[in-house]
Amino acid sequence: MRFVILFLFLFSGFMVKGQSYADSILQFRKLYTADLLADKRSPIKPSQVKFLSFYVPDHNYCVWADFTETPGSKPFLIQTHSGKQKPFREYGTLSFTLKGDKFTLHVYQSIDLIKEDAHKDDLFIPFNDETNYETTFGGGRYIDLSVKDIKYNKVLLDFNKCYNPYCAYSDGYSCPIPPRENYLHTNIEAGEKTLSQ
Repeated sequence: MRFVILFLFLFSGFMVKGQSYADSILQFRKLYTADLLADKRSPIKPSQVKFLSFYVPDHNYCVWADFTETPGSKPFLIQTHSGKQKPFREYGTLSFTLKGDKFTLHVYQSIDLIKEDAHKDDLFIPFNDETNYETTFGGGRYIDLSVKDIKYNKVLLDFNKCYNPYCAYSDGYSCPIPPRENYLHTNIEAGEKTLSQ
């Protein structure tokens, strides 16, 4: 019952504001682009913003996932595109159904970032799918969540908000490579595409 009430609250929030789902994703992308440009380490210049490319918002790629915590997980190293390794720990897993098929994604926390108050609740989902090397970056894409997004062991997983690592645009960055366990054997035709020219 609590989950139903939460869902109705979230849904009604969009309706009250007169904002459609597509509008909310377009607004998210505006903020994403602004943050991208504001980062001093950004690989994107203002003149390149017009080349950022996204799939049309598709609500079918916004699904509720069941969260299962991974207790007692130990830190491990994830390879990056620069050859360096970065320490992470598995926070839990998300199980969900997408277009009739069941999938699981592993959710991680950066050992370095959780030491900072501003990032102690950050969750990180790097993943690959079958659009890689076709319409999306071959090195995978990312989704960011927060511990606070988990309500009653449920998480709203929205692939329309997935984005490219900096390595999709330029060399010289240490972007985590999605672990093999986070390869989705399906086309995720949502979120950010490769840079258009």
